[in-house]
Amino acid sequence: MDALAPRNGPALWNPEEDEHLVCRAVREETHDVSTFVFAARSGGAFRFDPGQFLTFEFPVAGEPVYRCYTIASAPSRPDTVSITVKRVPGGPVSNWLHDHMRPGVAVKASGPMGEFSWARQPSSRARTLLLSGGSGVTPMMSMARTGFDRAEARDTVFVHAARTPLDIVFRDELDLMARRDRAFRTAFVVERDAPGVGWGGYRGRLTLPMLECIAPDWREREVFVCGPAPFMRAVGEMLAGAGFAMAHHHEESFDFAELAGTEKAEAVEAKAEMKREARVFRIEFAKTRRHVDCPEDVTILEAARRAGIRLPASCTKGLCGTCKSKKASGEVEMHHGGGIRQREIDAGQILLCCSKPLSDVVIER
Repeated sequence: MDALAPRNGPALWNPEEDEHLVCRAVREETHDVSTFVFAARSGGAFRFDPGQFLTFEFPVAGEPVYRCYTIASAPSRPDTVSITVKRVPGGPVSNWLHDHMRPGVAVKASGPMGEFSWARQPSSRARTLLLSGGSGVTPMMSMARTGFDRAEARDTVFVHAARTPLDIVFRDELDLMARRDRAFRTAFVVERDAPGVGWGGYRGRLTLPMLECIAPDWREREVFVCGPAPFMRAVGEMLAGAGFAMAHHHEESFDFAELAGTEKAEAVEAKAEMKREARVFRIEFAKTRRHVDCPEDVTILEAARRAGIRLPASCTKGLCGTCKSKKASGEVEMHHGGGIRQREIDAGQILLCCSKPLSDVVIER
């Protein structure tokens, strides 16, 4: 955790004792992106590493929905935390936030969690390259704000890719930081123009020649990447193809709709093996009236995915709590990584991503 968090000021926020955060402000960043600022209901200060995330419980359509959002603010300003969210067409949580979150509204939260932070990736390299696309700007912004607030003089190049000039989140603040800190440089890449807005910067998709122009020494930097899956994949392939030492490449993505390719292959192989040997239990989702067969050595989340049932999930490691669900009946074996509290377990909640059935199970979903 952040070693420079206040020691003699307010007590630190403890989600085990106070799980509620209260909205203090809503700030418009672009036409479809807003920042939501929260304070602990207890008044506690926040301690976290820049780049970590919180898991929220939102009351969407009368049902609890869990989502992970990276903290966009800096731990150097511990009185509040903020998340920055893009309104996604048809997205139940993003639209709920934009339509209903106002100052004074309280929501449940837990965390912070996550390893994607320059504070958690020690390196002998003194220079940093931050590459973000779209909403992937938020963990980078937390790191950049932290370095700026603390005058760390960290040699940082921040490259952000957006659809149009109007979609560049935090553009004014990043420009200000670059003007006032000689060790901090920014560059923006846009796919296309916006009506009535001139653009003289980089255009198209981020390419190796662009990167060479922006940061000629990029091969000698510690690289952090975050953004949509296609952006992440393209950047990773570009760096690896150029001979970059990928041990100095770190990535984070909250697009968890699909398993990684290697995970898919392992899942197919495991499915064939378990079909031959493992006991199989019936998993029923009560509200949707669907059911799946789940081998005893397969998590409930994985069995649902194989059956084509899409369930909310993020880390798939029992860390974030996104797949938290109420178990109405049955027994499971759960090995979580901190994404669920003991009192929630006592109340019948489980994490689908790390729960394997010991009997037939009914889930209230």
